[in-house]
Amino acid sequence: MHIKQDRRCVACHETKQQKDLLRVTRIDGMITIDSEQKLGGRGAYICKDRKCIELTIKKHLLNRAFKSNLEHSIYEKLGAYEQNN
Repeated sequence: MHIKQDRRCVACHETKQQKDLLRVTRIDGMITIDSEQKLGGRGAYICKDRKCIELTIKKHLLNRAFKSNLEHSIYEKLGAYEQNN
């Protein structure tokens, strides 16, 4: 039996199905965008719409989700992802 898993967006705090959100993952200290949602590790979720991605970048919301100061490069990758999709 497959259980639907809901997750909350770090930007707008709306609860949505996991498949409708973008996952950012921390594995062994490395932060990466997990577009396939198959990687392990600690994850944070963001709505795939422009407003939530821009808010996450502007306010550095992933720092709070991962409880650490992240390098600016992850926010640059997130911005590039948003422009490409």
